[in-house]
Amino acid sequence: MKDNIKNVFEGLLNKYTSEIPIIDSLWDEIESSYLGKKRYYHSLSHIADLLEELIIIKNRIEDWDTILFTLFYHDIIYDSLRKDNEEKSAQVALERMKSLNVPQENIRRCYDQIIATNTHQISDDIDTNYFTDADLSILGQEWERYQTYYTNVRKEYAIYPDVLYKTGRRKVLKHFLSMDYIFKTGYFRQQYESQAQKNLHKELSILS
Repeated sequence: MKDNIKNVFEGLLNKYTSEIPIIDSLWDEIESSYLGKKRYYHSLSHIADLLEELIIIKNRIEDWDTILFTLFYHDIIYDSLRKDNEEKSAQVALERMKSLNVPQENIRRCYDQIIATNTHQISDDIDTNYFTDADLSILGQEWERYQTYYTNVRKEYAIYPDVLYKTGRRKVLKHFLSMDYIFKTGYFRQQYESQAQKNLHKELSILS
């Protein structure tokens, strides 16, 4: 898994620099971030799962390079005690892409896509909708896999006692269930909407 992700990352960066030490350094940063000790869900496995989802619809994506930058940097900063992880991650992406002389429009689009993973609201940008839907695709997996997901999320928030965590988690679940649809694109809605609704209702009943 890790080798495949690394190959995709190196292939992306090879379009912008031939400097191997730069590519190696940027990959080391990605790897060390996503392999952090407190990462149970927001890990390299999450990146691999997202990549798998996105590759299937690659022909629908307008700007594949930008989607890949978003993929690798959207959770590079992750601290359960902070509420600005998306902003911090987007800033890292901006700085790294600038250092690679990526066109400004691509940088702006990547920045906006990462920020969008905070609320997962519908966007005017179709690539953003595909990415945020892919980011939520775990919600529509079979129950056993979904159960592993929410168990790992709980581990990431282990510092919080149950009374606080359950209150916050219920709020998140109700937020998604209050939407007309969890998924914004027809493709992901067809794939995962029904199961996601069932999973969220089931977890909500467990928390209650």
